Amino acid sequence: MYYHSIIDTIGNTPLVKLNKVNKGVPGTILVKVEYFNPGHSMKDRMALKMIEDAEEEGILKPGGTIIEGTSGNTGMGLALAAIAKGYKCIFTLADKQSQEKIDILRAMGAEVIVCPTNVAPDDPRSYYSVAKKLNEDIPNSFYPNQYDNLSNAAAHYESTGPEIWEQTEGKITHYAAGVGTGGSMCGVAKYLKEQNKNVTTVGIDSYGSVFKKYKETGQFDENEIYPYLTEGIGEDILPRNVDFDLIDHFVKVTDKDSAIMTRRLAREEGLFVGWSCGSAVYGALAYAREHLSDDDVMVIILPDHGTRYLAKIYNDNWMQDHGFVESKEFASAKDIIKSKNGQSKIHTIEQSTLVRDAIQLLTKEGISQVPVTNNGEICGSLSDKHLLGKLIEDPTIKDQTVEAFMGKPFPFVALDNTIDVLSSLIDKHQNALLVRDEQNEIHIITEHDLLKCMTA
Repeated sequence: MYYHSIIDTIGNTPLVKLNKVNKGVPGTILVKVEYFNPGHSMKDRMALKMIEDAEEEGILKPGGTIIEGTSGNTGMGLALAAIAKGYKCIFTLADKQSQEKIDILRAMGAEVIVCPTNVAPDDPRSYYSVAKKLNEDIPNSFYPNQYDNLSNAAAHYESTGPEIWEQTEGKITHYAAGVGTGGSMCGVAKYLKEQNKNVTTVGIDSYGSVFKKYKETGQFDENEIYPYLTEGIGEDILPRNVDFDLIDHFVKVTDKDSAIMTRRLAREEGLFVGWSCGSAVYGALAYAREHLSDDDVMVIILPDHGTRYLAKIYNDNWMQDHGFVESKEFASAKDIIKSKNGQSKIHTIEQSTLVRDAIQLLTKEGISQVPVTNNGEICGSLSDKHLLGKLIEDPTIKDQTVEAFMGKPFPFVALDNTIDVLSSLIDKHQNALLVRDEQNEIHIITEHDLLKCMTA
């Protein structure tokens, strides 16, 4: 027996039992190892489905160009299908993606355009916007748009879901997956819940993403959005493929916990997987510890392969540089907050506040900088040094509102970021950081706080 092309080998990936990283966790924990797909990720499934559906609808014609914004793995799946079917490919990626992903896509004959990560989705420089613009400008091109193309979820409803049901002989009680575009989470969840409405679904989200809060409150909170490093999960948009009715619970996972768990999966289970796989396992096990019984069966999707991350989480120097290697010599943002005994809780001023009143607040509280809000939402920042310079230029600004003089908002960081990482984020242009604690209260961390912690 032989296959007629590489895309015929997509699917039917193995289900493997975890034995070590889940020590002390009740139930049977199984992982769906998607790097057995030819493109080494689960995205092969939906990439092929999107192309075949577009061909059937007449959207994608012979000799056409496939243009997509991707975190790398979808691009690989599309490239494989394009090679088999005779299409060209152009992919846009955010600059936080690993160099390995970029190199692999180029090796597969695709043109790759790298775009900035820390811009709004509708910014013309974002990888979403650049892909859409290329689609408008290039004749006979097809923009799959994996985020809103429902063929994405349909691929997993038709293949991944049935495979899991058959492989567990219908005994699955819990399903967990990272949520990015939402295709694998919701396509599988839909199928499993149709077979057994009592199957519980757990979505894994990243700090800096909007999904968990939106699920729990129905509110799209832009304050939840801040830069994070984990690739492939979490979003600052709400893709059509994310059906929140199909996701029973969300668990958020930090970059550090994800990275360390990914390395543990390789070392302890022999599973050389990608970064978001660590997120999925860490978050799923956190949920399982509290909610599973010994009779339960949980399946976790492991989306991709570790070769995508050789220069990042599998590189000791990179891990150390980002504070992801456990070390007693570096305290974290959480430790700094705890050491301040409640003194790190934030003071804010409204943008309509007069400069003279802002100065009075800074003086009274003995602080050097303060976030600026608009109707309670953080929209900017103010520092005493900046105000002093403006006052020297023009003393009459005391009677103006701070809105005209405020700087950019202080960035949010994760609770587990260590002092070395925090210090690299503070400079003359960025003199404070914000962090949310476990109770979702906002705290401020300044350069003085870092110095005090280092000399304690």
